[in-house]
Amino acid sequence: MRGTQTTQNARRNAAFLFREKTDQIISAFYEVYHTLGSGFLERVYQNALYYELLDRGFKCLPQLPMRVCYKGRVVGEYVADMLVDDCIILELKAVDVLNEAHEYQLLNYLKATGLQVGLLLNFGGIPQVKRMVNTKRDEQRPSAQSASSASSPSTQKEENL
Repeated sequence: MRGTQTTQNARRNAAFLFREKTDQIISAFYEVYHTLGSGFLERVYQNALYYELLDRGFKCLPQLPMRVCYKGRVVGEYVADMLVDDCIILELKAVDVLNEAHEYQLLNYLKATGLQVGLLLNFGGIPQVKRMVNTKRDEQRPSAQSASSASSPSTQKEENL
């Protein structure tokens, strides 16, 4: 019973982690979406969101390279669309509908960086937002590295904002 309560508390706390920042980022996403509309390439939205977030006082790093390591060896590389305030990864899409592959892509970025919160933002015909949160970290088995971390957390998807 105690383990279940601990897990539930961790999930509840994770749900509110960086909530104010993610709310502001989502607001910026909708500002860009309503200004540009749908139909542009992902890169156009990335550039517009980058400037919108800078204007709102956020620190943004676009095209963040990440290395995935296995037992100390680099076995792959990813490039996340944007890192905001050194704590939130943004993965942008401009597709009709988000699917599980897009969600797993963001989850992999969270694992690779050891960060806890990410937003999947779709500038398609109908705007979509998914907030993803790492709920646990396994400090015993580092398997991924980035400039900021080398832990291998498990993840939880949050769809309701």
